[in-house]
Amino acid sequence: MKKDNKKVIYWLLTGCLLIFIMVIVGGITRLTHSGLSISNYKLISGTIPPMNEVEWQEAFDLYKQYPEYQKLNNHFNLEDFKDIYFWEWFHRVLGRFIGLVFFIPFIYFLIKKQLTRSTIKKSIGLMCLGAFQGFLGWYMVKSGLVDRPDVSHYRLAMHLITAFITFAATFWVALDLMFPFHKIVNTRFKRLVQIGTIVLIIQIIYGAFVAGLDAGKMHNHWPMMSEGKFMHESVYLGNHALHLMLTENPSGVQFVHRTLAYIVVLFIILIYFKGKKYVETNYQQKALNSLIYLVIFQFILGVFTLLLQVPVWLGIAHQVGAFLLLSAMTFTLHRFSK
Repeated sequence: MKKDNKKVIYWLLTGCLLIFIMVIVGGITRLTHSGLSISNYKLISGTIPPMNEVEWQEAFDLYKQYPEYQKLNNHFNLEDFKDIYFWEWFHRVLGRFIGLVFFIPFIYFLIKKQLTRSTIKKSIGLMCLGAFQGFLGWYMVKSGLVDRPDVSHYRLAMHLITAFITFAATFWVALDLMFPFHKIVNTRFKRLVQIGTIVLIIQIIYGAFVAGLDAGKMHNHWPMMSEGKFMHESVYLGNHALHLMLTENPSGVQFVHRTLAYIVVLFIILIYFKGKKYVETNYQQKALNSLIYLVIFQFILGVFTLLLQVPVWLGIAHQVGAFLLLSAMTFTLHRFSK
């Protein structure tokens, strides 16, 4: 049987789809403040939710022992707890399911000798990324169980960007199998797309910072941070070192995220017009078109998310937009560098 066949490609693309769904569920979990509702980690038994009122009460009593309930949600009753418990439970179960979807078919393809040595190495790398992502999820949750009723925005950013990178890497491996004949189009243009991808990843990290610090619920004006001011004075006031001003001060974090949005748009416009000179295939043209359409869509989503003070549905849409934009950037880089 042919190695790296269509079944292998479908397996990888299914993994991409599941990671996409996982990111959506993770966004809902974050925006509904559900992420700290389960304060322990049980790999097997944790897949089964409380099945009766006694078990629900035990889970609720455990939740009461931690800062989120004590400092923020001490007005919650059992029904309120069930609402937030569902999203965190679903998020964790989906993560385990993705692990099985990657691991079981991999073992099957390995036994049937349907993978090349190169794809075997890449697949092991993807599964290691997935395992690391699961570890980061628990590492993030732990930061909200000690003193403050919220997770570290640094750990949140690590958890989110690892999910995005795992998706991009899985998508890249699938593309390698879908387009086995490689040809470098232009080294200088390839470098431009690589830099654009790095800038986009930094912007996604800052999006996580904004979410983790609830920085989207202040300075809800555009294009200025406040009336007549491109940079609000709260960005630089206070005893903040420069690096803390740009990573821990909510106003500073929002300012960076707003400013990077313009830079991402400019990069993609440059990639679009430069890339048109090197287009040789329909896929390359589609890649450029998807980039320009998605960055405009994402920018508009970002503006309305800010103006409306991050309603849940719009916050999720904005996160999905970032995911799709990284997908388009990955596809563009692949099609113009191989």
